[in-house]
Amino acid sequence: MSEAVHEFTLAPLDWQPYVKPVKLDEATPEQLEALKVTPSNTKVSNYVLVLANEAEMLAERTPLFNDIMYSEGGLSRGGREIGALAASFVNRCIYCASVHANRYIQLEKRPEVVDEIYRRGPDADLPDFEQALFNFGVDLTAHPDNVGVYQFYHLREIGLDDLEILDLIHSIAIFGWANRLMHTLGEPHLKE
Repeated sequence: MSEAVHEFTLAPLDWQPYVKPVKLDEATPEQLEALKVTPSNTKVSNYVLVLANEAEMLAERTPLFNDIMYSEGGLSRGGREIGALAASFVNRCIYCASVHANRYIQLEKRPEVVDEIYRRGPDADLPDFEQALFNFGVDLTAHPDNVGVYQFYHLREIGLDDLEILDLIHSIAIFGWANRLMHTLGEPHLKE
């Protein structure tokens, strides 16, 4: 087994659970039902297989996740990825940060944005649009009780409407939750 990764990276990572994942060939009908709505139609991740231990929760979580991150309209996919990256960065979830940084780069073709975030963290100096999204994600994750008119003003100034702001809030919030689960249920490792 490779060593755990403790620094932010764009390298491909695996997530090794501390909790025994459900084995597909031993899954209950309820677990199989919950697993059929995973975000991709490819491999089911160890994380999702761990969550399948609570099939009812997974059956509710996955459609919500899919809607937040993949629905049409509202905030762009790249914008949602910046929100997820901001939450993951504040929460030091190395695995989620890697996934969402790479998705952002794939979608937006702007690796310099992620490089700046990884280099300077909350002090990153980004283009106005990305700066507003990232700052809001950092603020909402680190100090949710201090988010108010000031932060919403900046989101409006870059042109976001109510639906786009709601999409950003949702992408940040679901990763605040996911990051905490990933920390307690396993750890990231470099892919071998």
